[in-house]
Amino acid sequence: MIGALNGLVEHIESHLTEEIDIAALAADAGTTEYHLRRMFSSLAGMPLSEYIRRRRMTVAASEVIAGRELLDVAVRSGYGSAEAFARAFRSVHGVGPGDVRRDGGPLRSQPQLRFRLTIEGNTPMDTRIADRPGFRLVGHAARVPLIHDGPNPHIQAHIASLPEAEHLRLKVLGDTEPTGILQVTDDVDPDSAEGTELTYLHGVAVADGTPVPDDLDVIDVAAGTWAVFRASGPYPAALQATWAATAADWFPSNPWRLRPGPSIVAVLDRAADFSTATTELWLPVERA
Repeated sequence: MIGALNGLVEHIESHLTEEIDIAALAADAGTTEYHLRRMFSSLAGMPLSEYIRRRRMTVAASEVIAGRELLDVAVRSGYGSAEAFARAFRSVHGVGPGDVRRDGGPLRSQPQLRFRLTIEGNTPMDTRIADRPGFRLVGHAARVPLIHDGPNPHIQAHIASLPEAEHLRLKVLGDTEPTGILQVTDDVDPDSAEGTELTYLHGVAVADGTPVPDDLDVIDVAAGTWAVFRASGPYPAALQATWAATAADWFPSNPWRLRPGPSIVAVLDRAADFSTATTELWLPVERA
């Protein structure tokens, strides 16, 4: 996986002024576009599309300072007009190309990335592989923005809006793994860009064929394989650290890759104030 990511970066660098076919590059590397984008965003800390935009604007800034015509620079950077180019330039550098040409800056350069894998071996991950038949996730869903670090206030508000009796009803309804009340994220942007919308469902898993009340939202989950990671400690910090470690440590070291599907967090145990918890993170995977 690390080799595939570095190959992707090299290709981007050689074709900055061209349309980049990520799906074809992923296929050449023996993986999928979905997995490649998810691993890139997890390890780089930014979406792949954002990295490409920043690199293009970094190179464009040097051409602007060198005195090239702005329209020529815009076209070389993949923009059809000087106005669209100027907006993209300002979004990266904080100033317009005219300001940079006049003052020489300030500029926010994006260096070319290099991915390296360092395995210390001193933090074992509690992981199991589970093959599951198709099941359904049922509960109460909402569209919320993606937030990488810390609690998501939109999700917290959604959960708080549910009466205690509803939590009890859901617990009784659940009849298959993953067990207990679940935190489900679905329809996540493959680039995992901060602020993009996803579907969050607060609910339980039920077997195919289990009757579901009409007032509940449903996500149908196809049969497949799941990597299940257990995390214990401060909540949500321990869970978020485990999530990050799947990309940095586990996937590069194991013959599995992410496949499209919901990500599921099962809360196995927690403190009364939810300051600490033991959770299981279920990620849909397939053989690499």
